[in-house]
Amino acid sequence: METLANLESFVRSAETGSFSAAARLLALTPAAVSRNVAVLERNIGVRLFQRSTRKLSLTEAGEGFLASISGNLQALQAAINAVTTDKGEPAGVLKVSLPPTFGISHVLPLLPAFLARYPQIRPEWHFENRQVDLIAEGYDAAIGGVFELTPGVISRKLALAHVVAVASPAYLAGRTLPTHPTELTRLNGIVMRGSRTGRIRQWVMQEGAGNEASASLNENIVLNDPAAMREAAILGLGVTLLVLPDVLANIQRGELVRILPDWHGDAGAISLYYPSRTLMPAKTRVFIDFVVDAFQTQNA
Repeated sequence: METLANLESFVRSAETGSFSAAARLLALTPAAVSRNVAVLERNIGVRLFQRSTRKLSLTEAGEGFLASISGNLQALQAAINAVTTDKGEPAGVLKVSLPPTFGISHVLPLLPAFLARYPQIRPEWHFENRQVDLIAEGYDAAIGGVFELTPGVISRKLALAHVVAVASPAYLAGRTLPTHPTELTRLNGIVMRGSRTGRIRQWVMQEGAGNEASASLNENIVLNDPAAMREAAILGLGVTLLVLPDVLANIQRGELVRILPDWHGDAGAISLYYPSRTLMPAKTRVFIDFVVDAFQTQNA
């Protein structure tokens, strides 16, 4: 079943005779429109456009395909046949990208209630530590930290991402607790190497009065995943810096202790991202509303 984004890109490109003009109508980049059309052609196994440096024209097959869907966005929804069921219920595959630690701890528990309300939706959730290209990769939505907002992508804030220092009670037993971020160097550090930059992530912490200080941990253990960092801290291997939502349950259960409780780093916000479309599939719309409402209730 083809995606609405690919079909919209094809129809607008055919109507305007240009990927650039179609991109302006869809609030996308020309490259994204071109990729969507290429994916559509690959999926159906037919070349729809003849391309040159100066002109974009429909092939015979492209003309027939355009006629079959009437060049109408309402007809596109019918052609996809995954937006709703015969009863008008939200339906179809819901492809979402989520960060593993936050997604498993805070979003996955929402799934039973969501599916009870919308049983015709089939989740396809990818737990990954990267910023996906929502349009080019065919995602309906993504959840994560600060994404670079590309044209046509909208964000809704779910929770603040305050970075806090934590360690296990066993590790801290018999040790003098730090009273300032610069004193964290007295402890073993569990740090993260960014997959994109290849560098160790550094944080500046701040406290209520507005004072700031660098929180440089020793690089005793270097990992590339927040969930692994959390588990290493629980195992008593040292202190680590993680966003509060990722470790809050562990703190409440007594598995971890928050060091420097008056200090935190600012990692922006954890947000829900989704493509802005003229006609958003019902499955995407209800997912956005459900998740935003759930986090607003939790944060109230």
